[in-house]
Amino acid sequence: MMVRLSSPQAGIFYSLLVLIAGLFLSSCKNEKETAPIPTTKEIPMLEKTFAMIKPDAVKAKNSGKIIDIIEKNGFTIVRMEKTQLTKDKAENFYAVHKERPFFGELVSFVTSGPVIIMALEKDNAIKAWRDLMGATDPMKAEAGTIRKQFGTNIGNNASHGSDAPETAKFELSLFFPDLK
Repeated sequence: MMVRLSSPQAGIFYSLLVLIAGLFLSSCKNEKETAPIPTTKEIPMLEKTFAMIKPDAVKAKNSGKIIDIIEKNGFTIVRMEKTQLTKDKAENFYAVHKERPFFGELVSFVTSGPVIIMALEKDNAIKAWRDLMGATDPMKAEAGTIRKQFGTNIGNNASHGSDAPETAKFELSLFFPDLK
């Protein structure tokens, strides 16, 4: 009989197996016979990241294609919403770039039309999503990446993704404040 476990259940099950194996191995009389117990750094961990399909891709009607790619690459879409960002929300979102000369252009672009905002989940989601998006400049992005397929230039590059755990936490809380 085979039982399918959800990702959180599988993670808990695996952790329990590691604990039981550790207890068993530590009870062996000859310590040289015991195998090392994996640390939490070696165990893949589910992670959430923020993703946005930008106005250029929404306007070009590529949202469905991008969402399909996301799901086919093993991401779980935890939350998703089509929205029009206000200037205040966009300025808060891009606050890290406030002193840069292109700040106004970023805000203007991201408020120029609807966007699709998402909370994605997967093992190592931040890196996996950034790899799937490709380089910021679609001309430098690898074949098969979202930006290569749907971006037209460095400004209109179809998608956004958090670049670090701290950024993901900030962006997710900005758009999905009730998400745990």
